[in-house]
Amino acid sequence: MNLRLSVGAVGVCLIFSGAAIAALPGEGPRLGTDRITQDDVEFGGMTLFELRQQGLRMFSTPFNKQDGYGDGPINPADTTTPGGRPTLQNNGTFLRVNGLDGQTCLECHSIVSNASVPAKLGIGGVGGSVTNAMAGPTHIDVDDEDQVGFASYDGRFINPPFLFGSGGVELLGKEMTIELQALKAQAEANPGVDVALITKGVDFGVIRFVGGALDTSDVMGVDDDLVVRPFGRKGEFPTVRAFDVGAMAFHFGMQSTEAVGVDVDDDGDGVVNEIMTGELSALVIFNTNLERPFKNSLSNKAKKGRALFRTIGCADCHIPILKTNSTILTYSFPEIPADPAANVYYDVDLSEAPTNFNETPNGGLKVNLFADLKRHDLGLALAETAGGALDQVFTTARLWGVADTAPYMHDGRALTIGEAIDMHAGEALNARNNFAALPNNQKAQLLTFLLSLRTPNNPAAGLVE
Repeated sequence: MNLRLSVGAVGVCLIFSGAAIAALPGEGPRLGTDRITQDDVEFGGMTLFELRQQGLRMFSTPFNKQDGYGDGPINPADTTTPGGRPTLQNNGTFLRVNGLDGQTCLECHSIVSNASVPAKLGIGGVGGSVTNAMAGPTHIDVDDEDQVGFASYDGRFINPPFLFGSGGVELLGKEMTIELQALKAQAEANPGVDVALITKGVDFGVIRFVGGALDTSDVMGVDDDLVVRPFGRKGEFPTVRAFDVGAMAFHFGMQSTEAVGVDVDDDGDGVVNEIMTGELSALVIFNTNLERPFKNSLSNKAKKGRALFRTIGCADCHIPILKTNSTILTYSFPEIPADPAANVYYDVDLSEAPTNFNETPNGGLKVNLFADLKRHDLGLALAETAGGALDQVFTTARLWGVADTAPYMHDGRALTIGEAIDMHAGEALNARNNFAALPNNQKAQLLTFLLSLRTPNNPAAGLVE
C-alpha cells in the first residue's frame, strides 16, 4: 500500500464566508482586530513584560480560517511548499503529513518535563512523539510494499525541541557569526594565507582567498557563507525570527507580511496580513525570553559522571559552557544573517529576569547549553531520507534540560538517554564506543550527571492570568 500525496479538487463548501461568518459570535478571527504593530514594539513604550504577553498570545492563539489559517487553492506545480498544498482526505483544513498539522505553537511545545508521571505540562516545552513534524514527503510506504524491510518515507521526521534559553543560544550564534565574518575579511585581505575559523573555541575549519575567490573547501559544520545557524535540527536558521517565519507558514499556513508583503494574499486563501511584523517581533521576544534550563546540585556520583563526560569525549561536541562577549541580545528587522548588528529595533539584557543567565567576569554570559552550534555527520543509521546533502548531518543537540526531555534524537527514536548514546555514530562514534566500554558503575555515574540537567520549573511565570 503506497500512500502518495495527491492533487485533487478542493471540495469543501462553506455555509458562510468572509465578513458574513466573521460577524457571528465565536466565528471571527481569533487574533481579533486589536493587533500589535511594529511601531507599537519600537515606539509604543511597552515593557518587556507587556511584549512577552503579546508574544504569548501569538504562541498560544488557536488560529482559524478568518485569521488566514491554511493554504489557498492547490498549486499543481508545487504541492509540497506552503501556499498551495492539498489537504488530507480533502478535508479542506489539515494535511498533517507535510504541515497544516496544528493551530498553535503551544500544541507542540507543551511538555516541560517527561521525567514524571504524569508529565509536567507548561509553555515552551518539548513535544511528545505524537507531535513530530513530517516535513516534505511525497511518498510513504506504510506496509513495506517496496520490500526494503521498513516503512519507506522520503521526508523528514522532526521531534519538537523546547524553547527554553533560546535567547542565550541566539546571542551566541550572532557573536560567532560576527567573529567568522571578521575571519573571512582577514582571509580576503591576505590572499593565499590559511585562516583558521575558530570562534568561542569551536573549530569550523579553514578558509583561504585564492585566485580572486574564497576557497571554502575546508570549511566544516557551517554553511559557506559562515553564518552560524543554531536553530532547526539541521542548523538551518540563524535566528528564532527566521525559524518562526517558516514555522508559521509550514504548520498553520499563516504567512507573514515580511515573507509575502503587506496586503498580499500570496496563498490565495482570501486573507491578507495574516502575521504582521509587530506580531512576529512580539512572538520572537517571547520565545527568546523564556527561562533557561538549570543544573541540580551535584552528588559525588554525579561529579564523577561530569568528569567522565569530558574524559570519554562527549564534551568535544556537547561543550558544557560557551561564553558570550555581551549580555545584550539585539533584535533586527529586516534581518541580514551575515550582519547581526544591522537594523536593530530592540534589545534585552539576558542577565536580568526572566532569563537570568550568569555573567562572566568580562561582561558576557555563561550559556550552559552543552553544544557547539555546529553540524556533525552522525552516520548512516541516523540519516533521514529526504535526499539532501544534509541527510545524515545534524546540529549538536543541546543537552541542558536533557533529564526532562525524552524522547531523544532528532526524531525521538531513542526513548532513554542510554539508547540515544548508543545510536551515536559518524563523528560521534569514538565517544559512543568509549561509553560502551565503561563498566556499569561508571555508566551510572555519567547518566546520573546527565539527569541533573533540568528544564525550568515554571516557564513563562506570571504571564498567564
